[in-house]
Amino acid sequence: MDIERTLAALTLPEKAALLSGKNNWYTAAINRLDIPALMMTDGPSGLRKQDSSAGANDINAAVTAITYPAAALNASTWNQPLLRQLGEHLGEEARAEQVSLLLGPGVNLKRSPLGGRNFEYFSEDPLVAGKLGSAYVQGVQSKHVGVSVKHFAANNRENQRFTASSDMSQRTLRELYLRTFEIIIKAALPATVMTSYNKINGTLNSQNQRLLRRILRDEWGFHGAVMSDWGAVADHPAALRAGLDLEMPGKGQASVDEIIHAVETGELDEGTLNKSVRHLLHVVDNWLPAPKPGKYDHVAHHQFARKLADDGIVLLKNHQQELPLTPDHAGKVVVIGELADHPRYQGAGSSHVNPSDLVTPLAALKKSGLSADYYPGYRIDQSETDDSLVQTALKAAKTADHVIIFAGYPASAESEGFDKSSLMLPENQTDLIGSLSKVNAHTTVVLQNGSAVEMPWIQNIAAVVETYLAGEAVGEATWDVITGAVNPSGHLAETFPLKLTDTPMSPTFGQDPHHEYYSEGIFMGYRYYDTHEMHVLFPFGHGLSYTSFEYTNLAIDQNERGATVTFDVTNTGDYAGQAVPQLYVANHASHAPMPTKELRAFTKIMVEPGKTEPVTLKLERRDFSWWCERNHRWQADSGDYEIMIGESSRDMRLQTKLTMDFKNSPAPVTSETYLSTIIQDPELLKIFKETIIAPQANGDNSGNPFVDTDENGESLALQDRMFLNMPLRAVIALGTPAKLINNFIFVANQRR
Repeated sequence: MDIERTLAALTLPEKAALLSGKNNWYTAAINRLDIPALMMTDGPSGLRKQDSSAGANDINAAVTAITYPAAALNASTWNQPLLRQLGEHLGEEARAEQVSLLLGPGVNLKRSPLGGRNFEYFSEDPLVAGKLGSAYVQGVQSKHVGVSVKHFAANNRENQRFTASSDMSQRTLRELYLRTFEIIIKAALPATVMTSYNKINGTLNSQNQRLLRRILRDEWGFHGAVMSDWGAVADHPAALRAGLDLEMPGKGQASVDEIIHAVETGELDEGTLNKSVRHLLHVVDNWLPAPKPGKYDHVAHHQFARKLADDGIVLLKNHQQELPLTPDHAGKVVVIGELADHPRYQGAGSSHVNPSDLVTPLAALKKSGLSADYYPGYRIDQSETDDSLVQTALKAAKTADHVIIFAGYPASAESEGFDKSSLMLPENQTDLIGSLSKVNAHTTVVLQNGSAVEMPWIQNIAAVVETYLAGEAVGEATWDVITGAVNPSGHLAETFPLKLTDTPMSPTFGQDPHHEYYSEGIFMGYRYYDTHEMHVLFPFGHGLSYTSFEYTNLAIDQNERGATVTFDVTNTGDYAGQAVPQLYVANHASHAPMPTKELRAFTKIMVEPGKTEPVTLKLERRDFSWWCERNHRWQADSGDYEIMIGESSRDMRLQTKLTMDFKNSPAPVTSETYLSTIIQDPELLKIFKETIIAPQANGDNSGNPFVDTDENGESLALQDRMFLNMPLRAVIALGTPAKLINNFIFVANQRR
């Protein structure tokens, strides 16, 4: 498509139509100019393409598709190549269904374990979410299907999500809640970004110019389109002025009319309108749907869903090697819990997928090699204890060699649209687990849940297996791990607190219908628990294996730009297994408040028994930086740091100190910075030409000395000693708009 020619040919009503969804799942088409409509669909953990025969609001009426594990389990893989493969599988399926935009991944942080949508998000840590989200996006888009990274930004609660304001410091916003999006934007170049419903510090995100223009586009260099979450636009012209491009799903002709009226009355400049149209035309041109429906191998994709779940399931506890239960040595096994027969395998809301081939744990048991009797023990749709079911289960458990109870939240307790009020399992399940632990010391709990769980019974249970919401292969993957067919290698991407009241936001989360106060600042998740040396149920990064790993030979090669960290990992056990080395940095150089440690790099490696694998992890200057609000920039301070290598935030295997010298850290650019300073710095001079000279060279700027050039095209003003002895604030008097000066200062401080 010739974008500029097409833009020039569009009428105002056609432009207005393009910037509002035609309906729930399509952009508008302009047939006379051969501009097709694009189809989009939900898809964080599987295609939720609306069935054409169903009503627009029936979220459960979707085509049959592979149901992959939820993001909570995918994140537990800590496996970037595997997440790229997930994206490739989803992209192939979307392409076959002629879908152009997949609405995902969801990458908001798990600030509170009560967050109703936590199952759909990756982690409490922005690096884990950013790296895994980038791999996912790259995989999807490699199949010529675009994504919409969501929900931008700081959308960490569901109650009153349309109107509540996430109120926090700029440092908190930058270091945590924007960091994930920044990583993905720069590394994966997503087709679109979806704004969230909420406000940030009082400004609605769909109307937040600083968020959508200054940060997303000017600072991070985003070139795709910005769309709204469904129904998130309160003032359409204001949203377009702020940097929104596409309102979804649109309000029909009313949306078109309000844009036309805004342009005709001067409320909306047509040049601003054209920017949004241009962004959308590029998306249409870049992500055209497949010309006809296609096919994909459902069986092979189901097997990948099983592989993904295998890689993410977390062995939380394994007292005296209770697991694995190999078929030859398991003895008499009893399986208890209705979730074994009717599992929770996916989240509710926009993540809901109609599974292609759901295999329940009870159905998969027959092929696992284990022989076991089954007893429901409780009803998943109620919390009251059924004495008859309990007594039957306890009687069977007393004579068993091993008991496996499946437990978790009912679907009604975890969904998009509302937050949880408790971390406790239903009362009937909690009581049953406690009773089972008293009659049989060899009891394993298998969890099916979207987020952290309180476990008052943990001390009396032999083993705990966290499967989260494991997708349609939930049954096969569960027994793969329990029987040892797969050595568990999942690690938690969130902290499990001992109890809800231990969380830093427990007194205030969701209490104010209009404001969510992020009073904990950067001390969220493990940053809070570790800094305050609090006991937790299971720490961030925790995950057990059927083998053991030894870490040795730590070495660091550093320079003024960062450091390269190398070490060896040896498998000292009997099983082949995957280790998840995690690199944390402790900042002892800066005077600002700092967590005791922060994750700065990670990887996942397979190590055969008795073998040693070398690991290399790189740290950049940014990994030693923090957001300085006074200077509005990332700041790296010279001084002492500590490098720690571990298998969780509480399990450090190697550590060493190093002193970093960031003496070349440039002073911040301000309105007092002189032009002579700018021309002496090649990077600053380049930015000055891009943001000050180039924008003025295209218009009527007679008398502006920066536009006048010599025979080599260089600005004459930047060669004149009189001009060079002027600060930036004085340049405004020479005819340069203040907004250009402010933009230069902002961009210069971000890039350096």
